[in-house]
Amino acid sequence: MKVLILIGIIFGFLAVALGAFGAHALEGKISESSIATWEKAVHYQMFHAVSILIVGFALIRFESSALLFAGWAFVIGVLLFSGSLYMYSTTGIRMMAMITPFGGVIFLLGWILFGYAMMKVL
Repeated sequence: MKVLILIGIIFGFLAVALGAFGAHALEGKISESSIATWEKAVHYQMFHAVSILIVGFALIRFESSALLFAGWAFVIGVLLFSGSLYMYSTTGIRMMAMITPFGGVIFLLGWILFGYAMMKVL
């Protein structure tokens, strides 16, 4: 599905840009702990940007609602997990950190759906 491929490309681009921003613009402005949190958000965003691309390309070949839901779960997971960590690391607002586990659970759901879909089509 082309929209997932586009989202994967955008998320990958943003992961590189946000990683560079964190390494250069945030250095010395936020704590080392907050930098580590920012980096964790970047890593998970990049891992799942690649996953979204894989799902998007797989959908070109295989029709699978589980695969489609997996792709959208990865998208929502990035927004909740990485997005909340970006916000928390720069603002310190604890409520942001409380959103992160929901993104993690949605990532896990995406991986379960992806595995299920792949076992059905392969």
